[in-house]
Amino acid sequence: MSDVKLSLILISHAHVPYGAETGEFEKMYTNLVVPFVSGLYRYPRIQAVIHYSGVLLHWIERSHPELFMLLEDMVARKQIEMLGGGFYEPMLPIIPQQDKIGQIELMTTYLRKQFGKRPQGCWIPEYAWEQSLVSPLAACGMGYTFLSERQFALAGGITSANPAGIPAGIAPCICEDQGKLITVFPVMQSLEEAFAGKGISDSLLVLQDSLGKKRHAENEMIISVFPKKISAKSAESPDYAWGRFFEEISLCDTFVETVSPGKLYRNLKCLQKRCFSDSTGVENGISPRRFIIMHPEAGRIYSKMIFTNVLINQLRGDKSRKLSAHEELWKAQGSTLFCSTGKQGLHNHTLRNASYSALLGAERVTREKGKFNPMLVSYDFNMDGTEEWLFQDSRINCYVQSTGGGIFELDYLPKSWNYLDSCHGRTAFSDRLLPSGTKIENLCIGNVSKSRKCCEEQYDLDEMDKVRRILRLVLRPNAATLGGSKTPVPFGRIEIKKCFQVKKDTVLAGYSLSNRGTEPEDFCFAPEIDLAFPGEGSAFTRFFACKPGNQDTQLAQPQVRLGDGVKIHDLKNEIQITLTVNRSFDINILPVHIPGTKSNESLFQSLCAMPLFPVSLKPEESWDVEFTLKFTH
Repeated sequence: MSDVKLSLILISHAHVPYGAETGEFEKMYTNLVVPFVSGLYRYPRIQAVIHYSGVLLHWIERSHPELFMLLEDMVARKQIEMLGGGFYEPMLPIIPQQDKIGQIELMTTYLRKQFGKRPQGCWIPEYAWEQSLVSPLAACGMGYTFLSERQFALAGGITSANPAGIPAGIAPCICEDQGKLITVFPVMQSLEEAFAGKGISDSLLVLQDSLGKKRHAENEMIISVFPKKISAKSAESPDYAWGRFFEEISLCDTFVETVSPGKLYRNLKCLQKRCFSDSTGVENGISPRRFIIMHPEAGRIYSKMIFTNVLINQLRGDKSRKLSAHEELWKAQGSTLFCSTGKQGLHNHTLRNASYSALLGAERVTREKGKFNPMLVSYDFNMDGTEEWLFQDSRINCYVQSTGGGIFELDYLPKSWNYLDSCHGRTAFSDRLLPSGTKIENLCIGNVSKSRKCCEEQYDLDEMDKVRRILRLVLRPNAATLGGSKTPVPFGRIEIKKCFQVKKDTVLAGYSLSNRGTEPEDFCFAPEIDLAFPGEGSAFTRFFACKPGNQDTQLAQPQVRLGDGVKIHDLKNEIQITLTVNRSFDINILPVHIPGTKSNESLFQSLCAMPLFPVSLKPEESWDVEFTLKFTH
């Protein structure tokens, strides 16, 4: 065994996303925060680094202020070092530069006020790294941070292995960008696994002996560990497990020394420079930029975030209002929504709803009361090289895309709610042409055989009247079908023209379907209208059939035959949504679910209203219908 001690940096990290239920905060507090802090407090010789996100710390301050007394005491006796970072645990690589700095400075100010000391290091959520992060981190006074051993391996920072199965030859390094520097410590996830499997003392002893024999530099004797799984025994209570953990660490003091990175990094010498690729520290290493491309629901939140940032930056001469808008925006930038380990978070509609609510809150701050002018503009909102069309009114935002010619964001601003916040890129007024004779009982979410899914086709701009705020789109007949293709698109000879208009609290959608072929066409027209609600069931929504001049009739099931309109009560937001049509129609309203992470689990996303109309068209004949979607509260 080497006579050189192993320098061990112990890190405790905990975060609960903004918008999570109170029970999630209590669970994190009970199972991790209290056992770790109280257990560590009993071993004053053991030093540690603590990073609890600003969201979690603020909740603890209000709900369990007694814990702050322990933390303050341990900071005062220099047993713990509080780690900085973005207040709302943001996905740092993808947020604007001023938001990176703003979130970190907000967290820094909070820690300084609460614990009397400015943090020297920074936590990077999900270890999501891009080299350009060095400059804003350094600008905020951050001297060091942490990345995973996997990222060190990809950067060439691992040269050998040891008998414990833990990589060796790994050491702190320097990263540079635009002349700014930051020290990066490696976090050994494999050591965490060894703790649970082989025991803490044995794992550290084997590692220390191996590194002592093979090390090429003294820096290789410095390792960081983020201990989450410290026991292979599921029956152990958190308090007992962490107490045992700290006891074993204290018994290793002859060959292991726990250290504070804030003291350590300034005295490190001869560190190698490394460049880490864009990545995260999780197993698949997907960067957040790739993640938002792969998951349209994450991409929409990202697009809204960037768009809201543009609106905020247009504010001039009112620093207080601009700061208030930024602080709302920051709440929506949580890493849980932009990474694969947080995929369950992305699919959790409660967290997405909270994010959109914050974004809309920021947008409302940018609008000066009494001076907002409704508008219709074309703008590449999705940043995909194709312009979308944005209706912005005093009460409603309505964003329309060319793919499918549908509405992909529908915001009711008085309640800061996006009624199209759903997974898999679902839209409102997403058109389908179905075989003649289709019944509402046969309507389903997804493909129907021998149907035409117009939502996957490109609608062209026919007219955009900015003065009257009217948008007209057209889906032209399928060229291959008109040309007599052997595999024609079902109902490919049908041309669809649609018109959108927004007035205060109402969205108007008009259709004109024309037969451009030489033969008669019989089919059913079924536009899908997705609407995202806070939850599923009678506690969240109630359904009514409505006819002009008559009293609304509550429905036992969300299904209407030959009706004129249907009303949905959003009980949580206290909003009534009324869909009326100028033709009698059948309608079925179905819940949209996606698979959860557990077996036989499904996660509610939205409700899909599917009105059904039988249509019969002779060559060059047209058929029209008009929808009115009205919001009241």
